[in-house]
Amino acid sequence: MRSILGQRALRYVFAANVISMLGSGMNSAAVAWYILQATHSEMALGTFAVLQTVPAMLMLPFTGVIIDREDRRRLVMMLDAVRGVIIVVVAMLAFRHKVQVWQLYLMNTLVAAGFWMFWPTITALIQELTPEGAFLQSNTFLLAGVQGGWLIAGAIVGFMYNHIGLGGVLLIDVSTYVVSFFCYFAVRKGRHVVLRPQELRADILAAESQFECFWREMREGLHFLRDHRAVVLLGISWALFLGAMITGVVVTPSLSERVFHAGAVGYGWLNAGWGTGAFLSALYAPRVIARIGGRRSVAFSMAMLAICVVSAPISRFLFLAITFYLLMGSARGVGGVAMNTSLMEMVPQHLMGRVQNAFYFGGTFLQLVLAVAAGAVAHKISLVAAFAILACVYGVSFVAASWPVGTATAVEEATAVE
Repeated sequence: MRSILGQRALRYVFAANVISMLGSGMNSAAVAWYILQATHSEMALGTFAVLQTVPAMLMLPFTGVIIDREDRRRLVMMLDAVRGVIIVVVAMLAFRHKVQVWQLYLMNTLVAAGFWMFWPTITALIQELTPEGAFLQSNTFLLAGVQGGWLIAGAIVGFMYNHIGLGGVLLIDVSTYVVSFFCYFAVRKGRHVVLRPQELRADILAAESQFECFWREMREGLHFLRDHRAVVLLGISWALFLGAMITGVVVTPSLSERVFHAGAVGYGWLNAGWGTGAFLSALYAPRVIARIGGRRSVAFSMAMLAICVVSAPISRFLFLAITFYLLMGSARGVGGVAMNTSLMEMVPQHLMGRVQNAFYFGGTFLQLVLAVAAGAVAHKISLVAAFAILACVYGVSFVAASWPVGTATAVEEATAVE
């Protein structure tokens, strides 16, 4: 752990992520709660989640090439700046009591466009900056900070929302983007891109147009996945996990409001449970993964998520539901670290953006389906049934993570080919 924190660039990246995730987590929780209070409908929350997928479905097939071509530090700085400007506009409307639900939908859609490009970029940047053999420690810090910051922020919103309102929460989010921007600025100087093997063959590249080069690079990512079954199965598990996790925003506010009648404070406690579990998982995730292996850690985590998510709405007492959310956060932390670490070990740096985007595309498509289904089922049939849908998705993720694969890692095979 000390070797990772000894890397100046990584310290700034980790700090930036913790700070920006605090703001983003507060934003997401406050907007979801505002929409539920304004509409009293899980269908509206389903629409809120669905709109996060629209830009992703349009962008993800193409942005992987950009992530692998450009300076990843500069990309995340640009994304932070643009999202900060969008949110400050809506914050001003909220302070003037003129904000409307459709404006929050629009803000969410635009910010989500940056989010879906940000995460593959930051993961690729972490892989680029981390010394060989230290991916597990690096991802432990990244996921603990991100999930702890994001979801503990949701708890803060639950306790502060009635005092500072939506406008205050959004303004805090903007301030975290400003701090995050300057942290990334301090990571390093100048433009840095990952060297691709094809760049050593200038005679071939000179004969290609920009359009031909772009599509060739997209095909490279798809060919890599075609030839590496272990990476594909891990990616399927990741996509299922991602879709179910993000759809949680559709059902968690209603769990507090309809089942426990605890309002914003109960919503805050549920988020606090998840965030605390995610943060504390950093203490034991490396040991668990080292002891039982990355894929088994992912499978165990998905099984734990499936069991807890189906148990939370029938727990009868708020403190039991909070305990289940704490266990879910812990499983999310261990599983997320194991997934990211395995990908960094299996995928070459020059393909990381494209490979990740393929899985994010699958995850966001699933989120599109789940958000509609969970929202409709929760509103018209049963909140318990909506939670059960998410449990089934985690169960399928468990199966994908448990499926037998070969022992050779994809990065070793790719290196041998090159």
